[in-house]
Amino acid sequence: MPLATTTGPSGPSNPSRPSASDASGPSNPSGLSGLSALDDLPLLTRTEHDGTWPLLLWVPDEARRMASSALLGGGIGERKWVLNAQVTPGYRRMDPAAHLAELATGLGAAGPGVGLMTAAFVADRRAAADGGVRALVTAGIGVRGWAAEPAPGLAGPPHAGTINIIVDVPVALSDAALVNAVATATEAKVQALRDAGIDASGTPTDAVCVAAARPCPGTPPEPFAGPRSVWGARIARAVHRATYEACLRAEPHARQDARQN
Repeated sequence: MPLATTTGPSGPSNPSRPSASDASGPSNPSGLSGLSALDDLPLLTRTEHDGTWPLLLWVPDEARRMASSALLGGGIGERKWVLNAQVTPGYRRMDPAAHLAELATGLGAAGPGVGLMTAAFVADRRAAADGGVRALVTAGIGVRGWAAEPAPGLAGPPHAGTINIIVDVPVALSDAALVNAVATATEAKVQALRDAGIDASGTPTDAVCVAAARPCPGTPPEPFAGPRSVWGARIARAVHRATYEACLRAEPHARQDARQN
């Protein structure tokens, strides 16, 4: 499938950043250049049978230990890249993890990675930083609600997620701290929704990915990442700001969709 770059959040993408034809540079583990800054990623596009769709690919300079609820590469482990792909509303493929893996391969991403999917406008992503922590959020809030709803859950693959949160932490975190960081990011997301005037805890298929540096020999990883710990507080503030801004950007789209439906 054809792939190309387009405008990023701070202007036109750098010509040195990869398209499908130059995705073999040696600057990071996956052989891609220009994709290591989480808060300054170019917007990539792909063409499939149902149209042209944007996506984001983050390839850190070094592999990270990640904890994620993602469709592809979820759980805890070392990962080399994170993909956030926009798909059509009402996405119905029954193999979303395989689809994400195909997209990553098409971009030249190699090794284990994390794949996120969303029907939100990926071009409207928002980034924030706090004390070395960086967060990137894409948000679509047309289908939202509170987690503890009385309605029963549904079986089968979920629809494409709508609030996707990616966090980069520059220090090593223990397994417990990684899990705690996911919880902290989720708490910050709910706070951002409230502050944006949105009466919901999220959407039914939100996803979080927290990436942390690999441990260094002789240096223990950080054991805490709750919202009042040093690094947890930074995670919370960065996620809150990025989610708040992404939700404000998404709310007009949600109102328009409601009127059309």
